[in-house]
Amino acid sequence: MLSNLTAQPQDKILALMGAYRADPRLDKIDLGVGVYKDATGTTPIMRAIKSAEQLLWQVQETKSYVGLAGDPAFSAAMYDLVLDGAVSADRLSAVATPGGTGAVRQALELIKIASPKTTVWLSNPTWPNHPSIVKYLGMTLAEYRYFDAENGAVDFDGMLADIKAIPPGDVVLLHGCCHNPTGANLTSEQEDQIIAALATSGAIPFVDIAYQGFGDGLDEDARFTRKIASQLPECLIAASCSKNFGIYRERTGILMAISPSASLQAVTQDNMAFLNRQNFSFPPDHGARLVTMILGDDSLRSTWATELEQTRLGMLGLRQHLSDELRQRTHSDRFDFLATHRGMFSRLGVSAEAVETIRTDFGIYMIGDSRINIAGLNAQTVPILANALAQITK
Repeated sequence: MLSNLTAQPQDKILALMGAYRADPRLDKIDLGVGVYKDATGTTPIMRAIKSAEQLLWQVQETKSYVGLAGDPAFSAAMYDLVLDGAVSADRLSAVATPGGTGAVRQALELIKIASPKTTVWLSNPTWPNHPSIVKYLGMTLAEYRYFDAENGAVDFDGMLADIKAIPPGDVVLLHGCCHNPTGANLTSEQEDQIIAALATSGAIPFVDIAYQGFGDGLDEDARFTRKIASQLPECLIAASCSKNFGIYRERTGILMAISPSASLQAVTQDNMAFLNRQNFSFPPDHGARLVTMILGDDSLRSTWATELEQTRLGMLGLRQHLSDELRQRTHSDRFDFLATHRGMFSRLGVSAEAVETIRTDFGIYMIGDSRINIAGLNAQTVPILANALAQITK
């Protein structure tokens, strides 16, 4: 049987990580991997997480399973964090998942059960795992325009026109904030126009919010998601705790579904729990337990929110620094968009050949489409990247 297997296409990011590790240069810079890193290159454990883990070690009495949907207290805490009462709780169904990726996978499985012929519309570009999972599940995939690479901004006219033309019942996957891979976000007014277009077309929104707190703050980053949930009859929301709580390896995520009416909540919840049972039985609890403890304790929540804000402001500072350095070195405003983008990622808008030259000549690693992880930089490496970009674009 196993002799029938063929090699799968290599993941581009994992391949880049391997090439980076094999590079003997001591001054190499990794801007490819999609995890937050501080100025020392470490992905730190947040102080609130450390405190919650110490407390949990003292009080936890069992490692037995929680329910198929996870701990209800986790769902309630995440409902408050992401939606803040934007929609009545009696329309909400929720299940804990192995990370935000698990939530995306479960959402797509739920769509497939509910409407097998549904087309899933993804932004062009989007996070590579989105189309990968859609295709693996044998679902129909289509794209809507999103990014204007020439200007480093959202192609809003193209996006709006495409969404207006999406058939009723199709699913539109939207990034809640900090668009990955571009870093370009909608304005509040543009969000309203997209929501109006969805309401008119009858398409179903599916929001992936993986970076709440990394862009403009916890509430601002949830603005689009909350408006969608409050103004449209139904939606799906996949949320991740990997980034804003720094618990990547704990695989902590949640899938939330907003039903058109409270009468449909129970059957939606039952189907979501069924999918958990089929795919991994009971969801992991350690990370979810820590998140629940932090969000439910005023002192821990204050510590966490303060550290998250420091992280956000640090990334904004790096964006401004890089934008300033590039303006000075290129004598142009070509890269000014970097300061206006939000989250960990931005696309530089240079060719694949330029990306390869930067890797070969300067030891700076980024994805072939020129996506960089802003958090992979620090005050010392920003000028190095700016110099490399100035050299290859002059």
